[in-house]
Amino acid sequence: MVDKFEVVGFNERKVDGAALVTGKPVFAGDLDQPGTLYLAMLTSPHPHARIRSIDVSAAEATEGVALVLTHENTPSVRYTTAGQGYPEPSPYDARMFDEKVRFVGDRVAVVAAESKAIAAAAAAAITVDYELLEPVLSIDAALESGAPVIHDEPDATGVWDAASNVAAAVDVRVGDVEGAWGDCDVVVETTTETQYAQHAPLEPHVCRSYLDENGRLVLYTSTQVPFHARRIVARVLGIPIHRVRVIKPRLGGGFGVKQEILLEDVCGLVTLRTGRPALWEFSRREEFVSARTRHPFRVRVKVGAMSDGTLHAIDLDAVQNTGAYGTHSLTVLSNAGSKTLPLYNKAPHVRFTGRSVYTNLPVGGAYRGYGATQAYFALETALDEVARRLEIDPVELRRRNHIREGETSPIFRELGEGREGVAMTIGSCGLPDCLTEGMDAFAWEEKRRRAPDTGAVRRGIGMSTHMQGSGIPLIDMAAATVKMNDDGSFNLLIGATDLGTGSDTVLAQIAAEVLGVPLDHIVVYSSDTDMTPFDTGAYASSTTYVSGKAVEKAALQVREQIVGVAAAMLKADAADLSVGHGEVAAPDARSVSLAEVCTRAYYGADQFQIGATASFVPEESPPPFLACFAEVAVDVETGHVTVLDFVAAVDCGTPVNPVMAEGQMEGALANGIGYALTEEYVFDTAGRMRNADLARYKIPGPVDLPPLRVILVDSYEPTGPMGAKSIAEIGINGPIPAIANAIYDAVGLRLTATPFTPQRVWRALRDAGITAPA
Repeated sequence: MVDKFEVVGFNERKVDGAALVTGKPVFAGDLDQPGTLYLAMLTSPHPHARIRSIDVSAAEATEGVALVLTHENTPSVRYTTAGQGYPEPSPYDARMFDEKVRFVGDRVAVVAAESKAIAAAAAAAITVDYELLEPVLSIDAALESGAPVIHDEPDATGVWDAASNVAAAVDVRVGDVEGAWGDCDVVVETTTETQYAQHAPLEPHVCRSYLDENGRLVLYTSTQVPFHARRIVARVLGIPIHRVRVIKPRLGGGFGVKQEILLEDVCGLVTLRTGRPALWEFSRREEFVSARTRHPFRVRVKVGAMSDGTLHAIDLDAVQNTGAYGTHSLTVLSNAGSKTLPLYNKAPHVRFTGRSVYTNLPVGGAYRGYGATQAYFALETALDEVARRLEIDPVELRRRNHIREGETSPIFRELGEGREGVAMTIGSCGLPDCLTEGMDAFAWEEKRRRAPDTGAVRRGIGMSTHMQGSGIPLIDMAAATVKMNDDGSFNLLIGATDLGTGSDTVLAQIAAEVLGVPLDHIVVYSSDTDMTPFDTGAYASSTTYVSGKAVEKAALQVREQIVGVAAAMLKADAADLSVGHGEVAAPDARSVSLAEVCTRAYYGADQFQIGATASFVPEESPPPFLACFAEVAVDVETGHVTVLDFVAAVDCGTPVNPVMAEGQMEGALANGIGYALTEEYVFDTAGRMRNADLARYKIPGPVDLPPLRVILVDSYEPTGPMGAKSIAEIGINGPIPAIANAIYDAVGLRLTATPFTPQRVWRALRDAGITAPA
């Protein structure tokens, strides 16, 4: 479809690329303001305790300290830190500061002082008398009868069953699962467990707050959700929304962790109390311990199939560890079913049940993949086993069962993100081509015919297929404003949030395509709650599809206005005019430039500003599709797993900027490979993280990654802007199951717990009696 476009579908340079590579001061921490107060936090050393008393006198007496905040002098309103659309589906179970702490790293106090060093020293001088409570350090312990209740506060709302430590629950049934098993020729059941993991963006959370010339609170912050941040902060601080302005500068990554309101409320309160600017920047340790993580999951799946490989029943049950607070607890849990089960719509009997469980461990939040990552491990492992028992090629098994264009799944309607879903028919599905092109590039059939290795190092191959979504239907909303300038250029104002993903560039390309100008004629201004129109934010793979559609609609309205002015200038019928290459042309070759059109609108007859604002609320969430192929080598003497090759063929509709789309996939795959092989929180018996730094928490670097080959499969989504749909999240779902299935192919061992570290693999090999030949 690229040949019909002139800007979309081409590898345009990022609109902010020059500023980034030349080190311009574009990040939240770069802003320098005189009189800034620096913030330091005192956190709980205990996983579960009540504060009997807190003595801040030594901190307040420290020279250079301006303010100390604790539960005794701050708002007591309950809220959720999850940056989600209102009304948030997450429980209101948090306070700015609480007299009860629920995990090691929970907020106890914050000091504002003249320097970071003074603030940190003063925070350390605070004395706290704790009443220690019995901690709950696993989902099993949390669900035991008589377990300590983590959220026993009477004013929390939206908790599913506080007395049982259940933050959220889901129960969806289609057909008769229990009655279906007897009809199946093969039934496979497996249980998988995934671990705590951190997003580890290069830039930690940073927030600056100050008062503008009119006394309004300004938050200059590294957030994925500026409009949600404004609303939540205003509510917590008890001030009108119009008294808060949130500005998002460039972000050094987010991956979901910045879809949380973690700094802005405290920074704002410090500025309101002192009248001075404030700066709070998380340390790397605080990012690990006090920010947000990926929810650990235990997923049990039971799959039944007929002898020809047709799936007949799927039963998926998920138990999610939400940690100490229920942020995103319902929606991440829901996604474990809604983003996986519709993929295999040939099964008439489907059940999805789940619980999100409180523990006294770090807090789960939004993380790329958002529940689908954890559930696909179990589902794709079970399908690989079905294929082996039926002696069907795993690729062929997927071909016989995956959803196709023109088809639907009852799960779409039954299960949304935290509420009932929306019925949807698939308008584009390039998964058949993903499977074909991916297996050809990977040499799947050739490698399957290869004789098995019998030495110490054994090779194997595995694959998996996936779908995700593009925004949240009937919930997400984005708006865009396009304004024409008298030189024929345009200002594009968008609330959409660029996390470093290049969304400013992608949205500008869409506008440029509609308006018939080169990319450099689009001046982008994004993510300022005063200046830009509303956008729910960068999450749920929504930006290209949802925000892009708003841009397309606004640009089309502006194009119509341009044509109307040009028709009067050319004395022609507007329907006969064409827009492109910076001009409006008539069929007889007469033309006027866009600069002339705007000058006429500004200064000539019927003067007006050419411009428009448009909004878009999606009625569906067209999924991207992915086929992953992995080759591994397993050293049975050491348990070390090496990924030798990885191919990912993806259908994202029209890739607006192909090289950036490939970059998104490569980043997601690297993210997923780290989650599969190395990344893991390690806790002591008291719930304290033992490896809260990047030296001991291992994320993969360039030398740790295999060759990553990304194939963008040709597709066109009829409901998307220029035929586009999402790509940012789906790639992270592939590595765990593809690698796990490849490990089984190599050594005949099903690994059911991540990460696949040498220690874990070695122990499993020994338990299974798999050793190197003597």
